Amino acid sequence: MTTLEDLKTKQQAIWSSGAYSRIAWLTSPLGDTLCEAADVRPGSSVLDVATGTGHVALAAARRFCDATGLDYVPSLLDVARRRANAEGLAVTWEEGDAEALPFTDASFDYVLSAIGVMFTADHARAASELVRVCRRGGTIGMINWTPAGFVGEMFRAIAKHVTPPPEAKPPGLWGTEEYLREILGPGVDLRVETGTIAMRFGSPAHFADFFIENYGPTLKAHGSLPEEARPALRNDLIAVADRANWAQDGTALCDFEYVVAVATKR
Repeated sequence: MTTLEDLKTKQQAIWSSGAYSRIAWLTSPLGDTLCEAADVRPGSSVLDVATGTGHVALAAARRFCDATGLDYVPSLLDVARRRANAEGLAVTWEEGDAEALPFTDASFDYVLSAIGVMFTADHARAASELVRVCRRGGTIGMINWTPAGFVGEMFRAIAKHVTPPPEAKPPGLWGTEEYLREILGPGVDLRVETGTIAMRFGSPAHFADFFIENYGPTLKAHGSLPEEARPALRNDLIAVADRANWAQDGTALCDFEYVVAVATKR
């Protein structure tokens, strides 16, 4: 097993842990945000890569598209299926690897990913797969957290306590225009905009506890520490939310910054 394949296995275990479907509540609006930014049209074929619990695929299906959602975590796909069934939406769900998409070249009009493909192990390979399965003249669209925003700060707080594997490139790189141009290559015309989504929690401490309990990266990091070292990580997570907090009533209102990247394949 190569170093990156080993990293992918570890990442899959991380995303299979916790209760990511609860974290997904927070990012649900981004499915519609991405479909609007990419100008998804009815009747189109749409692939949602690293779909998680299905935000983008479901948003595309609501736009009367032929939607497919792919992820390598079966439990997340189970949630996505239940969501589609509850709404009576026809979506094809595929268990698969974003770095080796099980589709032929030029299979889709739109190839999209919201807070998904940015967490792959091999960035260059994943990006090339997005381009490969998109038809000429089609659209590749992503929403990715920025390195300077809230989630970037959260990951830096985690890294103070649990050092990332040396082979792991920061996922926040996908939130910069320069890096996106590099990994997508010269075969696309790219535009990038920055946006924010407001996240509300009962308090900064509630944010920390909610993410430690439910979000795979924070849950795994917290659990890997000796018991006496865990409060320090929790305190640093509280501090991240406290610095970003706009609320004045004891609750927490934090803006999570992202980029919307939309590319047309030449």
